[in-house]
Amino acid sequence: MTELNELTLAEARDGLKARTFSARELTQAHIAAVEKARALNAYLLETPDRALTMAEVSDAKIARGEARPLEGLPLGIKDLFCTHGVVTTAGSRILEGFEPHYESAVTHNLWRDGAVMLGKLNLDEFAMGSSNETSAYGDVISPWRRQENGTLSETPIVPGGSSGGSAAAVAAHLCLGATATDTGGSIRQPAAFTGTVGIKPTYGRCSRWGTVAFASSLDQAGPIARTVRDCAILLGSMAGPDARDTTCADLPVPDFEAAVSRGVKGLTIGIPKEYRVEGMLAEIQKLWDEGAKWLAAAGARIVEISLPHTRYALPAYYIVAPAEASSNLARYDGVRYGLRVPGRDIAGMYENTRAAGFGREVKRRIMIGTYVLSAGYYDAYYVRAQKIRTLIKRDFEQAYAAGVDAILTPATPSAAFGIGEKASADPVEMYLNDVFTVTVNMAGLPGIAVPAGLDAQGLPLGLQLIGRPFDEETLFATAQVIEEAAGRTALPRAWWA
Repeated sequence: MTELNELTLAEARDGLKARTFSARELTQAHIAAVEKARALNAYLLETPDRALTMAEVSDAKIARGEARPLEGLPLGIKDLFCTHGVVTTAGSRILEGFEPHYESAVTHNLWRDGAVMLGKLNLDEFAMGSSNETSAYGDVISPWRRQENGTLSETPIVPGGSSGGSAAAVAAHLCLGATATDTGGSIRQPAAFTGTVGIKPTYGRCSRWGTVAFASSLDQAGPIARTVRDCAILLGSMAGPDARDTTCADLPVPDFEAAVSRGVKGLTIGIPKEYRVEGMLAEIQKLWDEGAKWLAAAGARIVEISLPHTRYALPAYYIVAPAEASSNLARYDGVRYGLRVPGRDIAGMYENTRAAGFGREVKRRIMIGTYVLSAGYYDAYYVRAQKIRTLIKRDFEQAYAAGVDAILTPATPSAAFGIGEKASADPVEMYLNDVFTVTVNMAGLPGIAVPAGLDAQGLPLGLQLIGRPFDEETLFATAQVIEEAAGRTALPRAWWA
């Protein structure tokens, strides 16, 4: 018998509608699962009392026939989204104890539609990381383990980052779905590492209001869930216009769930030759070829395309993102909120607070960003990176103008790696995890990662689909074909319980 917390979001929604179980029972099952899985460190803060109160409201709504789209469905919230009266830290000591007096636009939309909050999820500090090893509150452990000689290895595996807590919680059945953010791949990479589905919508599809900023021109909220349909359901609630965010598109939200079943017959799928990077693992190449065959068998036309400026995307991203981060993080000074470390004068307080409050990776990126924005280097680095960004965007525009409907690529250059295997090495090696994902953020496009198989050690591998601006519907339809062809990824036994 399937446990309540092992249902998909769509299955749980249907069960609540049929009154097979109550929202309170569904929530209690997830609360119990969260308590048993604390070894994963996926949740920074559990909110069981609030969750049960929200569930009781949902049961009353269901009883009156007033159910909302997400009525009674328990979710995890990445601790980058401000939640009214609930501590929000962005995974950093510098925001320790900060309780917002407002609600982020994304979480407001979820509560408006009846969702239940189980707690706040761990993340790389200020969303800066690819493995969830930079959080001030400890590493998140993936529920996956390598298989060695038929047995599970004892080596803990990273869940990816920065949305590692979100991906791990979804994969381990600790919530039906989770909010996440993506600045250079932080939804799609952890989804690929954990056998879950994650979509980074078009820039502007979801409001950034009330979401702690990393790089404002790149950040975008999106969901991680266990199926393509579940992601479509969640994005339908998370998205929407917001006058408080001038970068948020004033566009109606399509019926994403309806698009899931559209199929791909007649679509043209592009395969970019520049993504066949030197040293690509044979199993990644094989999976990519397999994905193209699945789409072709479903009626899509597969064509090779060229995105010639792809090679410059990663270095350009690691100029633009730190530059924006150094500006955004200047507000954390110990004066208004969060941590304060006294000094001999106001400048000393600033220095002491930031030295104690920021972790190593955040300091590294602030220093890089300050450097590239400084006099004498702004034109040489930042301006040039923005010009490259324009060329990357133009590459995609030309591909879509030529008739391509979506682009298929690998999601990551490898499966998940062990905790500590890359964090202490050259940071550039860690940054290379984003090689297939950063172009999407630089161009402001939608991208989705969908599980497509396992590597030789039994760890998940994912494929990525990149779509036209504000055409998430085609991505959902295409990703569904891959999900059906590959089969749902089953989680290994719960070794953490």
